[in-house]
Amino acid sequence: MLDELHGAIIFVYFDDILIYSKNLGEHLGHLRKVLIILRDNHLYANLEKCTFFQENVNFLGLLVGKDGVKVDLEKIKAIQEWSTLKSVRDIKRFHGLASFYRRFVKDLSILASPLNELVKKDIPFV
Repeated sequence: MLDELHGAIIFVYFDDILIYSKNLGEHLGHLRKVLIILRDNHLYANLEKCTFFQENVNFLGLLVGKDGVKVDLEKIKAIQEWSTLKSVRDIKRFHGLASFYRRFVKDLSILASPLNELVKKDIPFV
């Protein structure tokens, strides 16, 4: 239903919709267009969960704004302060979170290769 707008004026992830525009006038038009499509499909936004007219937003763990997409420093702090990995499950959870930020980490696949080795089926975890 929002496919035609995806990548042009919105980004959708499950039930999260980010509407982006160059200026306020354009944004009002984009917002109206999205809300009409939602209404016509009997879908409605929960106003308590909505924020409007923000120059910068935290969206899916990323800070998105007019200067582009940046890492949320609180998420990076969580990675830096992660306790010692003690199981394969711990490794997978840590790797999953770190991999989410792969676009910001040069050569992450090389840096993470030792972790990848530890989660292989035939490799004992010690």
